[in-house]
Amino acid sequence: MGVEIERKFLLAGDEWRSLGEPVLLRQGYLSSQPDRVVRVRIEGERATMTIKGRSSGATRGEWEYEIPLADANELLDQLCEKPIIEKYRRRIPFAGLTWEVDEFLGANQGLMFAEVELESEDQQFDKPSWIGDEVTDDPRYYNSSLIRLPFSQW
Repeated sequence: MGVEIERKFLLAGDEWRSLGEPVLLRQGYLSSQPDRVVRVRIEGERATMTIKGRSSGATRGEWEYEIPLADANELLDQLCEKPIIEKYRRRIPFAGLTWEVDEFLGANQGLMFAEVELESEDQQFDKPSWIGDEVTDDPRYYNSSLIRLPFSQW
């Protein structure tokens, strides 16, 4: 079983905008239930299907598989819950870790946050100066929650 240990943070300032190249991501959910999230994502020319279990703190089971791009487009257009999540992602290395900064579009425009994946929940790490308050435990910031209650409706 794969395991994802991820923490999320709001952003402080705009310094991150000059770091990392923005890449467009489109993703949708075949299931957005907390016990079994099934996501389809297109990033550039690569498509994946990811299955995630229920979160326990910052940890949850995760299984990811590459799928044909044409299949991913059909799933996003025909079967995934709406709205589709669209965002620009920047991957920014800092102090031995990679921070993923997401800037959302569409119904979630204006929402921006950073995520970092860790080896363990108690792993110590340095934060860049542009990292703000932690929102790991706030379910509003789960991508799968943003289809039910987009940022524009907060």
